[in-house]
Amino acid sequence: MKIAMFTDTYLPTKDGVVTSILTSKEQLEKKGHEVIIFAPEPANGEKEEGVQYYRSKEFRKYPGYNLPVYPDVKTDILKQLDVDVIHCHALAIMALRSMLAARKTGKAIVVTFHTMVTDAAKYYLPFPEGLTQRLSWIYLSKLLERADAVIAPTEAIKKELYSKAPKMRHVEVVPTGIDCHRFSPLVDGRTIRAKYGLDNKKVILHLGRLAREKNLELVMESFADCLQKEQDLVLLIAGNGPAKEYYMEYSRKLGISDHTIFAGFVPEEHLPAYYAACDLFITASKFETQGLTTLEAMATGKAVAGINYRATAELVHDGQNGYLFEDDVGSCSAAIFKAINCTQDIRDEARKTGESYSSEKCATMLLNTYEYAIAAKLERHAGRR
Repeated sequence: MKIAMFTDTYLPTKDGVVTSILTSKEQLEKKGHEVIIFAPEPANGEKEEGVQYYRSKEFRKYPGYNLPVYPDVKTDILKQLDVDVIHCHALAIMALRSMLAARKTGKAIVVTFHTMVTDAAKYYLPFPEGLTQRLSWIYLSKLLERADAVIAPTEAIKKELYSKAPKMRHVEVVPTGIDCHRFSPLVDGRTIRAKYGLDNKKVILHLGRLAREKNLELVMESFADCLQKEQDLVLLIAGNGPAKEYYMEYSRKLGISDHTIFAGFVPEEHLPAYYAACDLFITASKFETQGLTTLEAMATGKAVAGINYRATAELVHDGQNGYLFEDDVGSCSAAIFKAINCTQDIRDEARKTGESYSSEKCATMLLNTYEYAIAAKLERHAGRR
């Protein structure tokens, strides 16, 4: 099978969408399929051979993201490639381009809903939040209802999408898989602990893009509360993003900067060691549709303290493979201490959860969705004759 994947974001930018695309591409190619990426041209000019790029302009309010606003027709290339299905990983301009390509080529289109963009829009668009929400969902519902199949990463997101776009033709829950060989309890984190002087410290890891919608304020405020009771704690914040300076200043205001490390961007090959170096992983983001970093931490055998919301609440089972907390400091602080002092049974259950999301298994589910979409498209086309 030959698959064309359209995306709003791609290398050298690294985020959950890019990770999902790279993971799926690798596994599909291992199974003998071909994947062609269609992406906005990167601002720094670093292009990957074989990728079809659209000429783009950088989105200044969110560095690392580029908008393909210039006219550029790739439909002829798609026809020459003779792809079997179009997989849209985008929700903005590249989503529209993928829909146009599907219409002109007559190919089936599958849309993965990776990002709850309606939650993030208030930070980057100069419109009232209520208006932004309404207009965004009008657009998104039309996009989703035109797809031959929609992929939701979790059951929680599937239910939410049906509440907003009830006329969708078909929805499958297909998570992005993780490499359970790379992310494993056998990984050695001592080099990372030595690098940051973390010996004899209890390390709380937050890993991900530093953006306001990630709700990192709650983590930092709860960490400040925990420090009043235990001083040998360190908050290791790994990742980069548009809100890095904001969060660095926030740590100073809270008086936790001496116990907080901003590690910056972590290369892909070093990610497993960062998980291995921590005592617990934490996420307070309400923005996640799946939570890849949560799964990677669990696969590494780490207890997770996660907010009781959307995808995180579906992955973390309180008191079984991790601990959930509500959107307040007291609840979050309590979950941190529970995770720090958890038993080996909790860590073992976390590992089992990670293993249930293996990339090989998820790639098979993805192929089944492609086959469904292609067959459904042909059936509808035959019904119109």
